[in-house]
Amino acid sequence: MPIMLTISLLCLFAFFAGLIDAAVGGGGLIQLPALFNLMPNMASTSLLGTNKLASACGTTFAARAFVGKVHIPWLLVLPAVASAFIMSFIGAAAVSYVPQQVVRPMVLVLIIIMAIYTFIKKDFGTTRVARPIGGRERILAIVIGGAIGFYDGLFGPGTGSFLIFLFIRVFGFDFILASACSKLVNIATNVAALAFFIPAGHVVYAVAAPMAVCNILGALTGTWIAVRRGAAFVRILFLVLLVLLIVKLSYDIFFK
Repeated sequence: MPIMLTISLLCLFAFFAGLIDAAVGGGGLIQLPALFNLMPNMASTSLLGTNKLASACGTTFAARAFVGKVHIPWLLVLPAVASAFIMSFIGAAAVSYVPQQVVRPMVLVLIIIMAIYTFIKKDFGTTRVARPIGGRERILAIVIGGAIGFYDGLFGPGTGSFLIFLFIRVFGFDFILASACSKLVNIATNVAALAFFIPAGHVVYAVAAPMAVCNILGALTGTWIAVRRGAAFVRILFLVLLVLLIVKLSYDIFFK
């Protein structure tokens, strides 16, 4: 396949990945498989680094767009961001010690539980429940950020979805606010990953740069749709994404 056609297709996938990721997370389900399928001869580390740079750009612009439209509870988010950044390094370092065959089934079970819970509770994430922010809440934010940061460094798929679910369940956010806060935490984990990929030369900039532009455009579109359509619409997208995650992980576990 001609390289320009390959890059054009990757840009198309990057746009839709940014759009979905901005609203409910899970853009990696679209963008990363596209890279592996369309550029099969490239080293996997280079594909991962290229994917991370493109998605990091989209996540940053989505976060910026959300910040201008929703009120961010910084006393909760900043501790989560800091712990996610630190623990993502540790998770990446632990990759060689934790078999992926052990992680995948555990993640699959957790995502199934998330999907069932979200489906049964019809009002889950559709309205925000105002709760005071104290020491207990900040500690919980640190724990959540650290756990998800470790998971993102160790494994990755569904990171944004886990964050959104936990922000709603633990802090009473609605889907819009949870999506905004999850983007800020995702920025920390992306920067931590790029701190490894860029110095090691694992980013193909000729591919990553156009993908990043399209991912940004998709992220801005996804943010606009999420804010305009509201939390109830985002809840439906979230459920659809969880189903896709369940299908993908089931395929990886039982058929690959």
